[in-house]
Amino acid sequence: MNKFKLIGAAIVVIVAASFTVQSDKELAEHADRLHKVIFSVDTHTDTAIHINHPKGKVDADGNWDGQVSFSKMKEGGLDACFFAIFLSQGPRDVETLKKETQYAIDEINLFKEYVNNHSDEAEVAYCADDLYKIKNKGKSVVIFAIENGYALGKDIKNVEMFAKMGVKAITLSHNYNNDICDASRDSVAEWHGLSPFGYEVVGEMNRCGVIVDVSHTSTETLFDCVKASAAPVIATHSCVWNIKDHPRNLKDDEIKAIASTGGLIQVTTGRWALSWLPNEQVNVSTMCDHIEYVRNLVGVEHVGVGTDFDGGGGMNGLEDATKMKNITIELLRRGWSDEDLKLFWGDNFIRVLRQVEKIAKEAAAN
Repeated sequence: MNKFKLIGAAIVVIVAASFTVQSDKELAEHADRLHKVIFSVDTHTDTAIHINHPKGKVDADGNWDGQVSFSKMKEGGLDACFFAIFLSQGPRDVETLKKETQYAIDEINLFKEYVNNHSDEAEVAYCADDLYKIKNKGKSVVIFAIENGYALGKDIKNVEMFAKMGVKAITLSHNYNNDICDASRDSVAEWHGLSPFGYEVVGEMNRCGVIVDVSHTSTETLFDCVKASAAPVIATHSCVWNIKDHPRNLKDDEIKAIASTGGLIQVTTGRWALSWLPNEQVNVSTMCDHIEYVRNLVGVEHVGVGTDFDGGGGMNGLEDATKMKNITIELLRRGWSDEDLKLFWGDNFIRVLRQVEKIAKEAAAN
């Protein structure tokens, strides 16, 4: 090879390397521009309980310093989070159930107090119309949810009570069966799906404008909800079983069933849901494989993000809420359009919430 060919080859290498660096920079700038104008939501975090009761991972002032804060959301271009009140499954006697209901009430009120004390940074959204209004004020959006219908006890009136407090979604169970339904991790099929009370709960959630969340429920429960709910059903934090065969993940027929209601599969994070590979090999690209699987199976209108931050979520490149744009960068790299990303990040959720609210309004008119 003569010296001119060698020089030419070197120039090609240099140009290619420069293009790669510039390309990554352009992708990051593209993501920055996009997140300024779209609405973005994470449909599951466990942060509220930790902020209410900080211990372990705290800053110098004793405040919770975990994966989500209003400042971290702002840095990551994340407009809104579901701040879930989590209840682990326990005894189901009358007295215990009353205590668990009161616990959920107290935790919501405590976090509302926290938001009020940070009113320059955040506001609570009580309906779909609030979402962009709060974003346009430059504030983070707080959306309340309950993780585990155990909080309802056996009193159907509690659905309306929590709805009036601002709860917009209830995960019907956690890992084990309750009085509403069977769960994905329990060894016994107690109800073979929804219980008689569970059917009442789904109907009352529809009437009160509360989203039915089937993450953590059993397959039988999921299909019962799809049939019973007049409104779209969502999985706030689940992944794809065909990529990782974990009991909490969704099989193709479950994904299709949720989509058939107009609902959403909100892909979650954490190695536990994403991959059997070692932790160091699980990253944003791994998560995006799950996202694209759902999109290819049922369409971009039915997929989004529910990180499970401060509850087991996070991985390389998405360690906390400051890194949310890395998902956008990876999807842009894979050829996603701005319109698809707008749907993925927030417009899908807004559509679902508006439909849930519409059905509740229609029920109130009858």
